[in-house]
Amino acid sequence: MYACTIFVSAFLLFLVQPMIGKAILPWFGGSAAIWTTCLLFFQLVLPLGYLYAYALVERLSGPAQGKVHLALLAVSLLSIPLQLSPTLKPGGSEEPIGRILMLLLTSVGLPYFLLSTTSPLLQAWYLRTNREGLPYRLFALSNLGSMLALLTYPVLLEPRFSTQVQMRDWSAGYALFVALAAGCAWRALRLPEAPPEAEEESAPPPPRAAQAWLWLALPACASVLLMAITNHMSQDVAAIPFFWVITLALYLLSFILCFESARWYLRWLWIPLMFGGFGTATYILEDVYRVTDMRILVPLFSGTLFAACMVCNGEVARLRPHPRYLTSFYVAVSLGGALGGIFVAVVAPTLFDACYELPLGMVATAFLTVFLLARDKYGPRPEEEKPRHATISRAAVAVLGVGAFGLALQLKVIADAEVRGYRLVERNFYGGLRVKESGQGTATIRQLKHGVIIHGEEFVAGPRMGKPISYYGPASGIGLTMRLHNAERARRVGVIGLGTGSMAGFGKAGDAVRFYEINPLVVEVANTQFTFVPQAPADVDIVLGDARLTMEREPPQAYDVLVVDAFSSDAIPVHLLTREAVELYFRHLKPDGVLAVHISNKYLELEPVVARHARDLNARAVVVEDSKDDDAEGLYGSTWVLLSRQPEFAISPLGRKGTPAKPRDDLAPWTDDYSNLLQIIKRD
Repeated sequence: MYACTIFVSAFLLFLVQPMIGKAILPWFGGSAAIWTTCLLFFQLVLPLGYLYAYALVERLSGPAQGKVHLALLAVSLLSIPLQLSPTLKPGGSEEPIGRILMLLLTSVGLPYFLLSTTSPLLQAWYLRTNREGLPYRLFALSNLGSMLALLTYPVLLEPRFSTQVQMRDWSAGYALFVALAAGCAWRALRLPEAPPEAEEESAPPPPRAAQAWLWLALPACASVLLMAITNHMSQDVAAIPFFWVITLALYLLSFILCFESARWYLRWLWIPLMFGGFGTATYILEDVYRVTDMRILVPLFSGTLFAACMVCNGEVARLRPHPRYLTSFYVAVSLGGALGGIFVAVVAPTLFDACYELPLGMVATAFLTVFLLARDKYGPRPEEEKPRHATISRAAVAVLGVGAFGLALQLKVIADAEVRGYRLVERNFYGGLRVKESGQGTATIRQLKHGVIIHGEEFVAGPRMGKPISYYGPASGIGLTMRLHNAERARRVGVIGLGTGSMAGFGKAGDAVRFYEINPLVVEVANTQFTFVPQAPADVDIVLGDARLTMEREPPQAYDVLVVDAFSSDAIPVHLLTREAVELYFRHLKPDGVLAVHISNKYLELEPVVARHARDLNARAVVVEDSKDDDAEGLYGSTWVLLSRQPEFAISPLGRKGTPAKPRDDLAPWTDDYSNLLQIIKRD
């Protein structure tokens, strides 16, 4: 019964994370940072659950423990069915981290808290009746349930069920968990009470402070590497969905292996693999263009993360205490994970202007590993702390120590590489922005990048200064639209996504261009580093906040052209491509207006998504593909879908420039309640 309850709780614990994260994405702009903030929330609640288990076991008798836990389980049922509080829907310009944390706390806080208490609490209860049992194997079972939930969600649940159905079914699963946990709590009412004197005589002395600090430091390093490598792969390797699933699954797998049995963690294997991965990753981080093949980068960084997590969690497993101190051990481990998450999600974006947390995490993990090896070899240790299996030789310790110092020296090189050659390097909640110049004289181009993706360019001198380039050339879908659609009169243009402000370069005197931009840092960069917005002859207006939320509150704007070009790294946020979103866009267009959607993407095939909406909403849609790259002119190939409800649009001068957009019969329409990214991943 204990094993079943622990497995169900862990499954629900990690099933709710991607589910609730996806549900709140439309409220906060669809940024990848939302996943990081959700992970931070769950990392913060986890140690609170472990602290509750610790206090319950250490301070109360068995019957009292059962009564308190039964009462909380009953109260938690008031939180289901799971739903989001509409009162916390942001207005558009608030600080996002605090708002997301508060939204998660009010919607799923208490159920998640009680789910997080299950593993340590039930292990402690198990020990009261099975003193020769192996409670740490229940911890491995808990992580197995977590990993299965994490892998099940994107493959089986998300593609088949809407968010509302997912929440309803999760709530039913939580009710089942409450029944199982209540059964365990009822058994706790009859737990035998061991005399305090007997417990003191049978239990070993409490762990030393140094050992407790290691319980904290090792999980903190693993957590930093988990979040930093996930961010790096999502922004600087490829903006592919589910990277966070891959990395989190590897993180959990390391817990499963290390706590299931000591035979999985072999120092002679995993420590050299970790240092080899760190060295290779450092070599690549010095120049992100040194290796660009995703087939190399993804296995490299994923393998490095797994090796590092095996080392961190393997060392934690070696240092686990006598089961008498089990709950305090879990508190320290979970608190270490939370501290690592706080560092990456909150401290680093505030303290650093570039992404330094990954090399810092590698250096800290390397030095901590060398410290542990040296401690085993040279430090006097009590008998109960001596290693249980072979350690690496003294020569190997010295070599790894030199390697750790080498990584530390390379940290300065990586830090220089983060800013070398850039006019500006800044970051905030929504990620890092860089501005760089290349070329000479009138051929000098200034470029804005988010991760490895270019978000706009401009010639800084000569006759081409202020003219739209990059994805906005004369032959691009938007270039043709601005040249052929109502060009003879003053136009009103709406643009979702500011970037460098290139769309303002199309404007002429009498035109009005209204940008919707969620990232205040982008607004600052566009106004200070580029001339499209400050020197535009048109009347330019910038509205700060998420475009969907802002446009829902606005009266119809009667746009001649509405442009959807809001990329987060290399992907349009899903909530800007749902049927409800397209309906909203048409509400803001004139009857003959054109909706231009930029769908250029290396990894996702977005054409059938937009084409399906056009068919369902009785609109005509054509695809304009400009495959020509011209470095001298600063032009890149692009793909745009142009939509209009004008019956003659397909045969108009603009419509004839494209080919009919093709929906897919096997692709269900995307809505605010349902989307399936797996179906549109490009196979070639």
